[in-house]
Amino acid sequence: MAHQLATLLRTLRHGRALAGKQDIAEAAAILKPADPDAIRLGDDCAALPDGDGYLLLASEGFQDSFVRSMPWFAGYCGVMVNVSDIVAMGGRPVAVVDALWSDTSEVAASILTGLHDGARTYGVPVVGGHTNMRSTHNSLSVAILGRARHLLSSFDARPGEVLIAAIDLRGRWHDPHPFWDASSALCGTEGAARLRGDLELLPCIAEDGLCRAAKDISMAGLLGTALMLAECSGVGMTITLDDIPRPDVAPMERWLSAFPSYGYLLTARPEDADAVIARFHGRGIAASAIGQCNETRRVDVTWTDEKETFWDLDRTPLMGFTP
Repeated sequence: MAHQLATLLRTLRHGRALAGKQDIAEAAAILKPADPDAIRLGDDCAALPDGDGYLLLASEGFQDSFVRSMPWFAGYCGVMVNVSDIVAMGGRPVAVVDALWSDTSEVAASILTGLHDGARTYGVPVVGGHTNMRSTHNSLSVAILGRARHLLSSFDARPGEVLIAAIDLRGRWHDPHPFWDASSALCGTEGAARLRGDLELLPCIAEDGLCRAAKDISMAGLLGTALMLAECSGVGMTITLDDIPRPDVAPMERWLSAFPSYGYLLTARPEDADAVIARFHGRGIAASAIGQCNETRRVDVTWTDEKETFWDLDRTPLMGFTP
């Protein structure tokens, strides 16, 4: 098992998903503001102080190959992944805008139908954007506005807090991509209502003071997302793979590379962890304590009785964001 764990972590460490996150450092070096009081880079959304809360602003872009092969699903994901970013910060979505390039009106119609269906399912209006149906390629980007009363942030995990994973396992693989889709089958009225209720959990957890830090599980996978959270907060983490909620149809390596439509990492004080987990269980969402934050600035992983270091941030920064 020790060799198996080392091989698994090496594969994840050198995969394209984490390489893409390392590329963020180059952009941040150019765009990072000099003013220490400016909006911090590295969160799921930009959080702009606004009255008694925060306006949240985020965007997502989609590769041409994905948009061309799955135009409806790409449009749907334009809403889904942006809403997830808003919710991960304790917010509620307000509206989205899109920028679409397509080589035919038929392809554009499929993308826009997916965007419309996603907006209807999540209850988030599309209020404008940019459309070009005479392009040489098919691309989509979607931006979202949201609002939070109390933030969940990538910068607020603390040593001694419990790391919690909450993932909706009531889904399926969306082959050939690494998407665990527990969303697109819920486009009907009843399914949409359940999905919106599930998303309401995180802002309520934030407003009740049960958590301060969270991230949605992104294309970096669960361990990569945990690493991003650890780096931004300046902490280390120990993670036990066997405690991660996982469907029976998902081998460990594939699951750790998965991008779930509903998947979040949160940190909580030990005395609040059970209450947080119970809220997800109350809505049929798998959730469990999978580790703990510490002061090491390493992400260490255990599997059965073996332990390996996944990443040492003191030796190798990921995105370069620190508290």
